[in-house]
Amino acid sequence: MKALVLPAPRLEGPISLEAAIEKRRSRRAFRPEQLSSEQIGQLLWAAQGITGSDGRLRAAPSAMEAYPLELYVATADGLDRYSPADHGLETLLERDLREELRSASHDQDSLTSAPAVFVFAAVYSRAFDKLGPGAEPYVHMDLGHAAQNLLLQAAALGLAGVPIAWLEPDRVRAVLELPAEQVPLYLVPVGRCDP
Repeated sequence: MKALVLPAPRLEGPISLEAAIEKRRSRRAFRPEQLSSEQIGQLLWAAQGITGSDGRLRAAPSAMEAYPLELYVATADGLDRYSPADHGLETLLERDLREELRSASHDQDSLTSAPAVFVFAAVYSRAFDKLGPGAEPYVHMDLGHAAQNLLLQAAALGLAGVPIAWLEPDRVRAVLELPAEQVPLYLVPVGRCDP
């Protein structure tokens, strides 16, 4: 497997948080321009990156620090898994999976028009181990926090995205060749949009 260390995330951006909130919109049509490794790294870091000096705490909160989410990015080049610990990518598959993701998600065309599709999958056992049998809602809250961070970061970078939850988890898992314990919950296509 190929590994890539991403550029260090920026801690100051070109616009304020308030401006990013105001700009954030769900957009479904994208220009074909590819995202840079800096942009992809910044988006991944905003969603799940390490922000604590002790190497544990992340950009998005997680109930009891269970961190049940796995984060992937699918591009024309293939599928990569984000590693928060080293702010890097591990290449898992080297083929364009976006058409197959579209097919497994009720033919939503934003999945093929976007240059990058971020995939959030949950490992529920991590939350159950820390929180007990009632942990499932907390996983979904973690997902909401992380996805909103990614969408606000996209707005701050002059990009846009849309969270897609209408998908067939088993088919998405098969397309991405994910382990059985990972449940795909959200696909977030991101790219540049016409004004």
